[in-house]
Amino acid sequence: MSQLVQVAGALAILAAFTAAQQGRLDVRGWSYLWLNFAGASVLAFDAWHEQQWGFLLLEAAWAAVSANGLVVRWRSDQAQ
Repeated sequence: MSQLVQVAGALAILAAFTAAQQGRLDVRGWSYLWLNFAGASVLAFDAWHEQQWGFLLLEAAWAAVSANGLVVRWRSDQAQ
């Protein structure tokens, strides 16, 4: 099951990145930010569960940056 979770999380992040590189997603858009946040959160949880501390650091930081992007986007939308 752990491998399936890892693949799903990685695919979410890679889908967002690929779509952004192809100009199909804005890096400040909801879809991009949610895909990154969800993928990184899943991978961070799995890393924590498997006690993979370096991987946890990377994915937790990725999730935190994505969460910050979501908050910034939400605040921006509220100000309009």
